[in-house]
Amino acid sequence: MDCIFCKIVEGSIPSKKVFENERIIAFHDIQPAAPIHILIIPKKHIPTMNDVAAEDDALIAEIFSVARQIAKEQGVDESGYRLVNNCNAEGGQVVYHLHVHLLGGKKLSGLAG
Repeated sequence: MDCIFCKIVEGSIPSKKVFENERIIAFHDIQPAAPIHILIIPKKHIPTMNDVAAEDDALIAEIFSVARQIAKEQGVDESGYRLVNNCNAEGGQVVYHLHVHLLGGKKLSGLAG
């Protein structure tokens, strides 16, 4: 598989990890859009949010639980942070492995539209 996030999961591409367990890994984005920009991904390859199956529901819930934990560890739980999932090309998805961006560390602009 030629998925950059799968290569990060397997360890063949290095990353600056902030969290890892049996199902999830989180690491700093190499092109940060905010002072804190962490990607939270399942180790299981799921291409897009549209590909999440009913059996993945607990995994998706765990991703959000991990996001809360990381926000607290990064010191942005009280000041505020944003969680973003992009789905498919028009939604801005670039890497087709489900991931959630945790953005914080500054006042974030409003969302268009």
